[in-house]
Amino acid sequence: MSRKTTFEERIEIVEYVTKHKHSYAEAAEHFQVSYQQARSWVIKAQKNGYEALIDKRGHRKSAAELTEVDKLRLENRQLKSQLADKKLVEAFAKKLLELQRRG
Repeated sequence: MSRKTTFEERIEIVEYVTKHKHSYAEAAEHFQVSYQQARSWVIKAQKNGYEALIDKRGHRKSAAELTEVDKLRLENRQLKSQLADKKLVEAFAKKLLELQRRG
């Protein structure tokens, strides 16, 4: 029953519940979203305003916004990725040499 929604649609859903006094179930049915999602958006908007309804998935902090701990975690993740890539290349080279010796 869920579907993708825009920021404006989320605001409309919240206002449908809060201003027009409809239930979460009515809003969910009317806008074709889940009950849980309608409720979640209303609670978020009541606590933190409409800005809380913005979908932030996939967005990263800029370098200026990162704390020292965030910077270290990012560096750690990058180094682990580089190490895994290096191991993969080494394993490939080893297997290639082994195959060349056979044939």
